[in-house]
Amino acid sequence: MKVGLIGLGSMGVGIAHNILRAGHSLTVFNRSKEKAAPLLAEGAAWADSPRALAAGQDAVLTMVADDNALQAVTLGEDGLLAGLAQNAVHISMSTVSQALVASLAAAHARHGSGLVSAPVFGRPDAAAAGKLFVAAAGKPAHIDQVRPVLEAVGQKLFEVGDQPEQAAVVKLIGNFLISCVIEGLGEGAALAEKTGVAPEKLMEVLTGTIFGAPVYQIYGKLITTGGYKNPGFALPLGAKDNRLVLQAAEAHNVPLPFASVVRDRFVRGMAQGLAGADWSAIASLAREDAGLNN
Repeated sequence: MKVGLIGLGSMGVGIAHNILRAGHSLTVFNRSKEKAAPLLAEGAAWADSPRALAAGQDAVLTMVADDNALQAVTLGEDGLLAGLAQNAVHISMSTVSQALVASLAAAHARHGSGLVSAPVFGRPDAAAAGKLFVAAAGKPAHIDQVRPVLEAVGQKLFEVGDQPEQAAVVKLIGNFLISCVIEGLGEGAALAEKTGVAPEKLMEVLTGTIFGAPVYQIYGKLITTGGYKNPGFALPLGAKDNRLVLQAAEAHNVPLPFASVVRDRFVRGMAQGLAGADWSAIASLAREDAGLNN
C-alpha cells in the first residue's frame, strides 16, 4: 500500500519502521525534518506538508500528541484532508478526545474519505518491535481497506465498533485504568517501605502471583528502580489523557471517582517539576505523603 505517516515522535518512528519492513511505500511528515533522516535512509519519502503527504496515498496515518495537533494536521488549507483522495482512509492512532474524533469522522464523510480511529496500547519499545495492541473503530469496509497497515504495526488488532469515536473511548479507559494501577502500586510500595518491606520484594510477590499482567510488571519495575526519570510516556501526556477521560465521563453522566484522585496526582506532579518524567512518576508522590523523602 501507499502510506503516509504524520508524527515522528517516539511512537511514530517505531510505527514507521514497521510499515517499511512490511513492504509498504511510506511518505512521512514531521514538524522537524531531522527526525525523518533514518527513515529516509531506509527508503521513505519526505513531504513538505500534510496536504502534500496525503496526495496519492491509500492511507494516511497520524500519531500526534493531542487534539490541537491532530486538528492542525488534518484540517485547513494545508491539512491532510485537503490532499486526501476520496477513496482513501485516514488512520488516527493518537490518543485524543471522543468529541474530536466524532467531528473528524463527520469531516471525512463530507469529503468522501474514510476515518479509522486506531489508538494503540504499548510503550515506545513495543512500537519499535511491532508489538503494539491496536484498538480500531470505523466502518468495516474502511478497517478492511487498511488492515495490512494496522497488522504491520501491532501484534493484535481489536475491532471495537463501527463509529471511530468508540475506539477513542476504549483507549482513554485503558489509560485511565493504567493510571489507577500506577497510583495503587505507588501507595502499596510506600506502605511496604514504611513497614520495613523492600518495595522490590513486594513487587516480586505481586507480579509473581496474583498481579502477573504486563502492566503491573512494567510499572512495578519503573516505580521500584526510579525508571520513571526516563520518560517513555511523559507525565503531561498522562495528565492530558486523564482530562479527556473525565470529559467523556461528564458528557455521558458517568462518575469516575478514581480518575478524579489521579487527576490531583498529575496536577501535583506538574507543580513539583515532574513534567519531564514518565507518567509513572505520580507513584513517587505517595512515598512523599508517607514521609519517606524527608
